[in-house]
Amino acid sequence: MSVTDPIADMLARINNAIIAGHQVVAMPGSKMKTAIAKILREEGFISSFEIVDGKSPGHHILRIRLKYMGERRTKKPVITGLQRVSRPGRRVYTRKHDIPWVLSGMGIAILSTPKGVMTGQRARQLGVGGEVICKVW
Repeated sequence: MSVTDPIADMLARINNAIIAGHQVVAMPGSKMKTAIAKILREEGFISSFEIVDGKSPGHHILRIRLKYMGERRTKKPVITGLQRVSRPGRRVYTRKHDIPWVLSGMGIAILSTPKGVMTGQRARQLGVGGEVICKVW
């Protein structure tokens, strides 16, 4: 099955897994999805992720272990919201001075810059702008 926006598919799968209360979500892997998962792990939004070889050669699966706070019956997901900003039909770019703040710094913006995929805060430190991929809070 062909997906026109793989990043939006990844965010939708994570959101659906959180709503259903799942611990692990799996999806087709790519370099961009792995970079986003790495940022989510570093910022504490997910527990871990792993890349597993798929059934056919050259394909791999990205498994993300979601993070929850609290005990069994009162557990709440760490990720409360995901928003895709730049889409294939409407790319959104930002300068280094205009990088968006997400919930006054409580969330993160993930950017694709000439220096790689990074958070908005890191892009401000390096003084680079780029394409705003998504916002997570």
